[in-house]
Amino acid sequence: MAMPDSDSGALHARTLPASTLPVIDLQGLGFDAGAHLLVKHALAALPVGGQLRVTGSAPGWQAQLSGWCSDQGHGLRWEDGAGAAQAMAIVARGGAQAGRWRGAAQTGRASARPGRRRAAQTGRSDARTGGDAVAAQAQPFWGLAARGAQVEAGAPAFHFRLSDKLQVWTDSAADLYAQAVAAQWNADTDIDWCDAPELPAPVEDAIVQLMTYMVENENAALLVPARFLGQLHPHYRELQAALAIQVADEARHIDVFTRRIRRHGREPALSTAGGQASLKSLLDETDFSVAGFLLSVLGEGTFVHLLQFLQTEAPDPLTRQICRLAARDEARHVALGMSHLLYRLQHEPGFQHQLAQAVEQRFDNLAGTSGLNEEVFDALILIAAGNLTPEALARGAARVQQLMRDMADGRFSKLLRLGFERGHAERLASLHTRNFM
Repeated sequence: MAMPDSDSGALHARTLPASTLPVIDLQGLGFDAGAHLLVKHALAALPVGGQLRVTGSAPGWQAQLSGWCSDQGHGLRWEDGAGAAQAMAIVARGGAQAGRWRGAAQTGRASARPGRRRAAQTGRSDARTGGDAVAAQAQPFWGLAARGAQVEAGAPAFHFRLSDKLQVWTDSAADLYAQAVAAQWNADTDIDWCDAPELPAPVEDAIVQLMTYMVENENAALLVPARFLGQLHPHYRELQAALAIQVADEARHIDVFTRRIRRHGREPALSTAGGQASLKSLLDETDFSVAGFLLSVLGEGTFVHLLQFLQTEAPDPLTRQICRLAARDEARHVALGMSHLLYRLQHEPGFQHQLAQAVEQRFDNLAGTSGLNEEVFDALILIAAGNLTPEALARGAARVQQLMRDMADGRFSKLLRLGFERGHAERLASLHTRNFM
């Protein structure tokens, strides 16, 4: 039975001699086994209205081609009759597929640094893909599309709260993510869990208390970026990746601190209301930049000093190993927070006032709390002392006082980098929570 021709104005308006047209032979491949891909790719190389000769030998291929052309909006006519053994189809590319992408949205460029990367690959820069790679405002209808993709008109809107580049971006996100990937460590293979000699009971108790305190701080350090991660538009994929690996870092810290608590059969020690209140104020902060300032720059910046102190002062090799690896991660988290704030303040200098206000408000809100757990402070002294003799405790107390000064100096220097005047920076550094984080 002869197959009817598909209707196509372009086909009937300009029918070319079959001998001059490109040809593909489907051979025994049916449309249910991928023959449509051969036709589709051959047509893609032609302009709308361009014609293609198609032959084949699979059972029923003519009917399959006819149905496919009808569905795709392509014209079709037959030479030598559709039922003949050597039937040949003439397919003319229709405009339906091209029209489908009319009005599609361009979503920037895949690489945030296309000019630099392309120059490295080709020896020349490409100005066309320079400044527009990352949009200042990610659109809701871009949804989950890869940055640089074209999004078909009519795609659903996704309402990500963090969709403004200024409020989240840093040009360092990709580099910091790459550094984090390269610096990942395995708690089972990179830590010698057997290198944990039995310590005097008071010293082991002090380490357990400190690790208990560190676990709850790391819980906050995990939850804050995890919450923002779910609110961030995927268009800002470098930051998305950096936050995701930061969450993974914190999960690993929680694991190793807990395993250190349990190393000699202990259970976690004390958690105070004041400590919980201090950490809750971080989780309550809804502004991405402010939360990063309080947590990553001031809190984790202070925490780096604590970990470095323990790396030096802890009496057992296991605790020193754990703190060395965790400090390396935390320093990278601080760098991510700092780089974002430097980016935002460069474009919005007035935002500095909001940062200062956040420190002052948090100080006022926590004024009625006890601050650092007394047991944590005592644990630090005992860890630095190593035993309960008066001479050792005096040395331990002096080292802890120096730690406090180092922490304050670290906050002060970061505030200076963010553009605060010296007097203002010194005051804000002193107002940071007594709970360290």
